[in-house]
Amino acid sequence: MPDLISLDNASKLFIAWAFFLQIVFIVHFAVRKIFFESYTLRYGWIVYALCIPAVVISILLLRGGKNWVYWIGGFLFAVYACFGFWVDYIARIQFRNPVRLTVLIPYAFLYLVTVMFYWWPLYRLNRTLWAVYAALYVIATILNVSSH
Repeated sequence: MPDLISLDNASKLFIAWAFFLQIVFIVHFAVRKIFFESYTLRYGWIVYALCIPAVVISILLLRGGKNWVYWIGGFLFAVYACFGFWVDYIARIQFRNPVRLTVLIPYAFLYLVTVMFYWWPLYRLNRTLWAVYAALYVIATILNVSSH
């Protein structure tokens, strides 16, 4: 297992973005828990818009020759964000309450796949970071589930 100092810049970029995104999710879910209607409708789109830098980073990683496990997350995030933006802001489909499984299942699946492809590759880079990310993921999940 390489130490953090010996990692190439592309790996460091992946790590920084993965943690930044997970922290954004935690903050987003925490604020949404308190101010669901006023916050989510007004500012929730910003989380979806983060797919733009995610795709740019994925393209940099891809062009830099990184293995697909490091760059696929940004593209998956773009699919999740486009679907979520369409559901929440364009079609305005209420699927969280009451639960609408035809929307909730693909929405949750796309979110989980996105997060997993930022978490799993960390194992190859640094197991300590992988464990820290797992703890952050648990926090995000608790806040996400409890904020609906």
